[in-house]
Amino acid sequence: MRAQWTLLWGLLRGRDNPLRRATDRREAWVALAALLLLVIGAPAAGWAGGSVADAALQRSVRAQHQERRPVDAVVVGRAPGRARYVGDPEGRTERAAHIWVVASWQAPDGTPRTGEVATASGTGVPGSPLRIWTDASGVPVPPPMDGHAARTHAVLGGIGTFLLAAGCVEAGRRVVVGRMVRQRYARLDREWAAAGAGWGRAGTGG
Repeated sequence: MRAQWTLLWGLLRGRDNPLRRATDRREAWVALAALLLLVIGAPAAGWAGGSVADAALQRSVRAQHQERRPVDAVVVGRAPGRARYVGDPEGRTERAAHIWVVASWQAPDGTPRTGEVATASGTGVPGSPLRIWTDASGVPVPPPMDGHAARTHAVLGGIGTFLLAAGCVEAGRRVVVGRMVRQRYARLDREWAAAGAGWGRAGTGG
């Protein structure tokens, strides 16, 4: 890639050089187009991808906050056979260790509920208060994603889109230049073959 930009700069500076071939000019234009796409197109694609991802994730955040609600529960005891895990499946920034406990709470319609829920370690003592999240029917669900985590995911998505676009530009440039080089060599082979066929004949200067 670096050699291509050096070639581009040299060819653009020597536009009036009589030794410059037409294929050199075409390769220079291909390199210039690739450079413009890398400088302008790839960042624009990254920004667009990040914006689309951010809008979708923010809609998801709002929907989750509307559909899920915090509920006060009471720990009944430890859940048997449940292993401790780290992290939150919703991708939140908190990385506290969690344990499974049996808790009781009330559904939005007032119906008493009991079930297994995950909670931070240290709050699994029977009778201790517990804050959980439920859906509209009172079933425990993971906490909703927060806006900061959604924005972080969107930024990562934009960076990934930029890298993908840049990789596609470079791959396209290599394919086009490689094809042009193969065509140049094929044309040279034909010209050498045509010149060699006349060597040694009278009037050919051989």
